[in-house]
Amino acid sequence: MTIRNLDHLFKPRSIAVLGRGKGDDGADARLVHNLMRQGYSGPIMPVTPDRTALRGILCYPDIASLPLAPDLAVITTAMAAAPEQIRQLGERGTRAVLLLNDEMLKAAEDGGASLRQALLDAARPWLVRIAGPDAFGLAAPRAGVNVSLCHTPIQSGGLALVGQSCAVMRAVLDWASGHNIGFSHVLSVGAKIDVDFGDMLDYLARDGYVKAILLYLESIHDARKFMSAARAASRVKPVIVLRPSNYGSHPAEDAVYDAAFRRAGILRVHSIEELFNSVEALGTAKPIYNNRLGIVGNSRSIGLLATEKLERSGGAIARFSDDTCAALARIAPPGARIDNPLDLGDLSAPERYVATLDTLLEAPGVDAILVLHAPYAPAHDLAIARAVAERAAKSRRLVITSWLGADSAVAARGVFKERQVATYDNPGDAVTAFTRIARHRRALDLLMETPSSIPEAFSPDTEGARTILRQALAAGRRQLDVFEAAQVLQAYGIPVVATHAAATPAEAAAIAAGLGGFVALKVLSHDIASKSEVGGVAFWLDTPAAVQAAATAMLERVRAAEPDAAVHGFAIQPMVPRQGAYELMIGMLTGRTFGPLLRFGHGGTEAVSINDIAYALPPLNMALAQELMGRTRIHDVLRSGRMRGADLDAVALTLIKLSQMAIDLGELHEVDINPLRVSGEGVLTLDASIRVAPFTGTRPRDRLAIRPYPAELEAELTLPDGRQLRIRPIVPEDEPPLQALVKRTPPEELRLRFFQPIRELSHAMAARLTQIDYHREMALVVTVPGLPGKADIYGVVRITAEPDLDRAEYAILVDHGMTGIGLGPMLMRRIIEYARSRGIRELYGEVLWENEAMLKLCRALGFTVKATSDDPGVMHVSLTL
Repeated sequence: MTIRNLDHLFKPRSIAVLGRGKGDDGADARLVHNLMRQGYSGPIMPVTPDRTALRGILCYPDIASLPLAPDLAVITTAMAAAPEQIRQLGERGTRAVLLLNDEMLKAAEDGGASLRQALLDAARPWLVRIAGPDAFGLAAPRAGVNVSLCHTPIQSGGLALVGQSCAVMRAVLDWASGHNIGFSHVLSVGAKIDVDFGDMLDYLARDGYVKAILLYLESIHDARKFMSAARAASRVKPVIVLRPSNYGSHPAEDAVYDAAFRRAGILRVHSIEELFNSVEALGTAKPIYNNRLGIVGNSRSIGLLATEKLERSGGAIARFSDDTCAALARIAPPGARIDNPLDLGDLSAPERYVATLDTLLEAPGVDAILVLHAPYAPAHDLAIARAVAERAAKSRRLVITSWLGADSAVAARGVFKERQVATYDNPGDAVTAFTRIARHRRALDLLMETPSSIPEAFSPDTEGARTILRQALAAGRRQLDVFEAAQVLQAYGIPVVATHAAATPAEAAAIAAGLGGFVALKVLSHDIASKSEVGGVAFWLDTPAAVQAAATAMLERVRAAEPDAAVHGFAIQPMVPRQGAYELMIGMLTGRTFGPLLRFGHGGTEAVSINDIAYALPPLNMALAQELMGRTRIHDVLRSGRMRGADLDAVALTLIKLSQMAIDLGELHEVDINPLRVSGEGVLTLDASIRVAPFTGTRPRDRLAIRPYPAELEAELTLPDGRQLRIRPIVPEDEPPLQALVKRTPPEELRLRFFQPIRELSHAMAARLTQIDYHREMALVVTVPGLPGKADIYGVVRITAEPDLDRAEYAILVDHGMTGIGLGPMLMRRIIEYARSRGIRELYGEVLWENEAMLKLCRALGFTVKATSDDPGVMHVSLTL
């Protein structure tokens, strides 16, 4: 249900505490005490048959005796009684329940499944939201709500904290209390029977008082819901997650979560201190566009230490241009070394620091500036701090500071905090903050990056590939042989070295004779996952006789190593000379939570020891594929190799094709392409391993955490004049043609559509309109035939659904030159049909009263048209589906 009725959790007008009344030290008494201490002004109604009063507040014997229906009920009694209590509360009008109980659901016979279902069944008729069960609780200090068992007061502030560990929540709040940090919302989701991380992200993203969202997360249940909510939330405010790296047993599980956080634009940290340092860094940060840092201070030694930390953390020391160096030479003390880090010495006046900042803030190639200062003379140090803070506060670019020392630096740090300039106790923390901001900025940029068009269109033979996978499963196999794996890859247009199958050593020799030159020989067995480990591979065989001898010897080795393995022949492939090519590894594995996961890295026999691998979630486009590649060391080699050029677009396209395989083929469990050889001429698969598993779902794409491009919505259109057009879902590559459509639309039509005069779509707005989450949004475009990004758009219609997919708002724009041929009505009917298929119950929109054409179309389609109460010039149109 996502955000529905969550206001009753965090803004309740009345609260009931259903407990057992275990004295003034029990959980019920602590809850009442915390509510009173937090300043809650609504009715507090303890419900317990054993006491007449709790902390001086009258108790009620049962739910029926309550004088009014509580907005929020906190249940601390035995879990077995909770379903009936929720039923009674729902009948009275309660719409939110917090289960505050440390009983473990999994202690039940069926792991708590029947109790979970009973709780949900009891809540469903009245749409009661259930938080927990957990042993911590929740708080909304601004509303005076604190129904938690936290031992410290919770200050009001702009941070929202959502976690799933009581101990971590207590530790975070204790740390925050000691550092004078306040919160807008605090919730431990516990077992997540109902309210989960996705719900909270949706709710908090819409709250204007929330400045940043902090998560302590160990696991999630609904990956697609989480990813949709996280991607939406991170576009509007920082989302920072703390997750233990070793949580879970699957070796790649943490890499999967890391890939998911990166794809969603979430910043990951690894300690409580980093969690709050990141909030300070992101909360006070100005925009940065790269990771190049300029360092200035009164000690070159400390500057060099900061530089070392910067390079270890993935940042880069900015290189000053000749013009910048000349300007700095006129400012710096005589004889000073003009480079980065820049040492101004102990005696420089505040004016010199300001002049240096003025120069560096205008310098090309400098994305941010770190000002370091070691203790010298307290009054002098404070004067410099004031001057730096004054200049930094006025700057449009990022300036961060680190004033070293203990008591002597307290006043200077206070100056920076007063002017909202990020400051840190030591240079290492300052550098870490900068690199974290740069990473977060890059993640957000990736959410809005316009990918280049795919350099070629490919039409995979999905059914052919699926038939091979299903035949293997029907035969009781989980592993494809070399020949089958090559056929599956070729079905998706992935180049594979020519592969021939032979049943006997003699047949292998005959095939080799026909090929000529050097060949590779590989055993064909459905029971052997790693051919090289059992001696099932031989290279550089130059004659048919050598092939036959190698095949005979190979059979003996394999039978000795794997006596139960069934060998049904050999694969023969021509050897491909390396000739300056690079060897890469790409693959896919199926995770437990987020579905398929893609990987890319250094290939060859040494790939495991080199351990240069990056992961990403499908689906991919060119920008995402290139970003995945860019997180590896081998990518730097590929990009910088002058004599050994590598076709990086071909590698990215191969990753996109593998991504499409993961989307289409539910039986595909694991793919390992190693080596994938890349040169200036393109890519070629030399070896591949594919594992399969039964697929029991309805559609393979449903197992992905991010809903992929819905190709089933594509269709061909024929206009009355015979012109051929296509209707399809929008893709990120459509940003340029969408901007072109807006640019050629008359200003008056744009005003009617956007309710304000606009001349063109900015990159940020166009990216937001083209990079949509197909789970909650849909936009259909009408284009001429051609690749996305290169085909003109003549019309677009979109819907944006609320998180629970109950209602959706529509918008439409048709090329001025295409009006009068029925394009608008056709697009509206298509989007209505799509909304109905998604279970959306109402479609609505806002239309200016003077937009007669749109109002006429809405009435023809069955929309109800009503004037809005707050603006008579705007009509509200709605259609019940």
